[in-house]
Amino acid sequence: MGVEAHATNERVTGRRWTVRLDPVGRGRADVRVSCSRPACAAQVLPSAAAGRTAAIGHLKAHLRAGPAPRPSAQCACRAEECHTHIRPAAPRERPVPWRCGGAVVLAVITDREGRWWQVMECCSRCAAAHPTAKVVATAPAVEAPARSDGFRADAAAPTTPGGIAPSGGPAATTPTFSAAGPHFSHSATAAGAAVPQQASAPRSDHRADPRSSPRSARPPRRRPPRGRIAQRLVPHDLRPVALRDELTELGELFRAYQARTEPDLAMLADLHARKAEAFHAWAEATADTGLRLDARRAEQAAATARLQHLHRIGQAPDGEGPAVARLLTAPAQWNHARSVLAHVAETAPLPGAEARLLVVMVTLRTAQSGVGNLVGQDIKGLPLSDPEQLVGQLVESGWLGISGTVEELIASRPENPTQITVPSLTPDEDDPGPFTFGRKLRPKLSGWAQRVVGEKKLRKGKTEAGVRLLALALATGSDGEGRLGPGGEGIGVDTLSSWCAVDPGDLPALADRLTAADWLAEAEVTDTLLTGRLTERVLPLGCPLT
Repeated sequence: MGVEAHATNERVTGRRWTVRLDPVGRGRADVRVSCSRPACAAQVLPSAAAGRTAAIGHLKAHLRAGPAPRPSAQCACRAEECHTHIRPAAPRERPVPWRCGGAVVLAVITDREGRWWQVMECCSRCAAAHPTAKVVATAPAVEAPARSDGFRADAAAPTTPGGIAPSGGPAATTPTFSAAGPHFSHSATAAGAAVPQQASAPRSDHRADPRSSPRSARPPRRRPPRGRIAQRLVPHDLRPVALRDELTELGELFRAYQARTEPDLAMLADLHARKAEAFHAWAEATADTGLRLDARRAEQAAATARLQHLHRIGQAPDGEGPAVARLLTAPAQWNHARSVLAHVAETAPLPGAEARLLVVMVTLRTAQSGVGNLVGQDIKGLPLSDPEQLVGQLVESGWLGISGTVEELIASRPENPTQITVPSLTPDEDDPGPFTFGRKLRPKLSGWAQRVVGEKKLRKGKTEAGVRLLALALATGSDGEGRLGPGGEGIGVDTLSSWCAVDPGDLPALADRLTAADWLAEAEVTDTLLTGRLTERVLPLGCPLT
């Protein structure tokens, strides 16, 4: 009894720490990686894939730098009443804190979604009980300390065939476990009472044990490698074979998707739908209730991912109204609007924000055939300091042609519009023109740009041409939720400066004007990016990135 107490007192509590991956905020793509060790500071990464890579690297650095598992450590999970510990046979007997099975190991346990990783110093039996545990190190076997009477602590006193010690008391044996792995063959008997196993006498007849034949020395046959999906191993003997192959392929596709740098919610929804169908078939083949529950969860995940995809591209689920009633309703229309703005940025004949804004509006009036109509109010409604001079410069450069004088154009009214032409947009047999949309879409694009440029608060605030050009750029550079840039990561300052024909140092002031006009929220301009989101008020004017 004293030896058992001594051995228990020498044992120390096993180490345990956790590395977590958590979202920074609702609706944001960046994530936070944190470690429960006090010396490790949290780190913010731009995406879940980058955060998962950083978390795994941080965990591996701890494992490389940390000490090996200690043979004398008791299970770290014992404090949480781990169910894998052996319970005593009698109801009033207390379990021994270190009595589990196998050698002490260092195991890594993770959840199915890959949101946390926990390192635990425990026995190999507890590690084997966790379906996601991976053993990374095993403590070496340590000899038991010598007793004061000259015998080893783990040596049993001599017993008689009946299991009784020479003095008449019970055999004082201490249970020992294999250091090679979990030991599942022992039973939970009363504390201190070991069941001796007597060796069978050698057989005296002529029959030999067939297991002692030389044929038993042949190497074991290796089974083919099994697939893995959702922390489950696909059985190599699962039938039908098509189902086994489908589960294996799905596991590989999910792992490939997690390695992507950019999300694809449509692809993810399809993967979850295939997983739900495969898990239903798997559950029917094995009558496993857990597989049926996993199949239902996969169906819910597929529906959620598909709904998120529809919201991101501005479409509505079947039978529902659109999430946002946008002025331009289809991804093809949004892409055409972006193509017009990109063409103007590359071919504008005059420098400056005012000239750029006038060229955008005239291009949208003549984009289909190179010919259109213009009235004085179309030009005087723009924030131009000298409209007549600017129109005259466009005519002199040869980019614009008018059927009269500049003064007549400025004075023209809707009942008597002025015809204009843009030779670079006029199609011919050899050059169909820079745009591919039809005649019905051109007025929609022109009306959309007019709504953005002439928006009520921008007009009342008497914002200059640079602010309205920035509003156009941000309307075509945000996602379905209004976050600027792909995945809400922001838009490059150099790109916006080139498009708006302004100096990069002027962008913070322009962003402040849009914030004051309730166009932008959470706007922040750095040396390289403009981040933020469009307000809900102007989301109908947006052309989401797809």
